[in-house]
Amino acid sequence: MDKPFRVAPDVYVIPTWVTFPEIGTLSFNSFLFTGKEPLLVDTTIGVRSEEFLQKLSSLIDPSEIRWVWLSHDDIDHVGSLKQILDMAPEAKLAAHNEAILRQSLSWKVPMNRVHALAPGHKLEAGERTFHPMRPPLFDNPGTLGFFEESTKTYFAVDCFGTFVPEAMDDVGGLSESELKEGMTAWATVDSPWCHLVDEGKFAAVLDEVRRLEPQQVIGAHLPPARGMLETLLGITKTIPSADPAEVPNHLEFAEWLEAGYDPSKG
Repeated sequence: MDKPFRVAPDVYVIPTWVTFPEIGTLSFNSFLFTGKEPLLVDTTIGVRSEEFLQKLSSLIDPSEIRWVWLSHDDIDHVGSLKQILDMAPEAKLAAHNEAILRQSLSWKVPMNRVHALAPGHKLEAGERTFHPMRPPLFDNPGTLGFFEESTKTYFAVDCFGTFVPEAMDDVGGLSESELKEGMTAWATVDSPWCHLVDEGKFAAVLDEVRRLEPQQVIGAHLPPARGMLETLLGITKTIPSADPAEVPNHLEFAEWLEAGYDPSKG
């Protein structure tokens, strides 16, 4: 399940899987939208950069990429960003302005290639139209997912992420109880502020996603979900009332590391 695969017409998932001992397996997905102006979404984790670039090159000559959509500037989304911009000299970097400014503090971002995104606007990439929007749950103020019109694909970034027992190319392979357990474990760690929300307002945000009527949902930490929107929304609605995640102390964390955590390996 580590090879790229198609999730919609001319839309490919480039998966990277990391095992978290005693917890489960988590995907760190990037996506490629091919067409007149190919668009790459995120560049996964740096310790697997060589592997990622090989997978990407099996789908497209990187020099043909015209857009790089940076969902946010967290370390697990920018692992090969500089390399991609070097390999794709005509590509524009599309992102929330805060993500760009934060990245500029660690390396010299080519500002002349930046295309700032904002909710309520749209990005035209050849025959495709992307509508930037903030997902219901997120872990970074510069987060922007999107709805792509032609394939009716909703990119939820970190929202709807889930730990799974093993690598898979369709989250529909899980039972609803397994999915709820995995999504809750992820969301309470990744978005701990979820326990502070007004549940009525949060439900209204989920309704905004529902009205998009996407045919498939993709996410950085979610195997593709087809025809499962109501299940994803229903589980997410319960997360604010779930028990907060327990944070391990030093001894507990040290014991966990000894169980074999190594993100550099597939």
